[in-house]
Amino acid sequence: MTGDRPPTRHVVVMGVSGAGKTTVARGISELTGLRFAEADEFHSAANVARMRAGVPLDDADRWPWLRALAGWMADRHAEGISTVLTCSALKRAYRDVLRQGSAEVEFLHLDGTAELIRDRLDRRVGHYMPASLLDSQRAILEHLEPDEAGVVLQVAAPPDELVRAAVTRLRLPVRAGIAGA
Repeated sequence: MTGDRPPTRHVVVMGVSGAGKTTVARGISELTGLRFAEADEFHSAANVARMRAGVPLDDADRWPWLRALAGWMADRHAEGISTVLTCSALKRAYRDVLRQGSAEVEFLHLDGTAELIRDRLDRRVGHYMPASLLDSQRAILEHLEPDEAGVVLQVAAPPDELVRAAVTRLRLPVRAGIAGA
């Protein structure tokens, strides 16, 4: 019976490219057992090619991708599985689409200075998103509004501190047997 299951939780780790979304989301998953997904893996080949070429995505490029992410969360919700998902989620309208996957979506916005994030992007190896697109992402970023469930953390902190702060501030349960939890 579905009434006997605990409610699911769905966390979207958001922010511009280079903010550390994947590192923090994986850490949250390891600490809590939430099912992890990397939103970059949901992009179409055409979207990846555009970004690799340094061309920013527009809303028309993003809507199918966002709907696929919401669908993934909805499927996990129906299975009774809690999730942590990386997604830039730069605009309120994008977050509204993600909330269609589950009403229980909470956002963790990893925020930081352009200089810090640009430095990270310049040092990153093996990712299709070039540092040249950072300015376009920052230009459209709409910070969480007071009526949106979530928290903001500054990315200058070390990743392990960000993970612990996220778990604490979002009140996520830590898996049994995790040392130092």
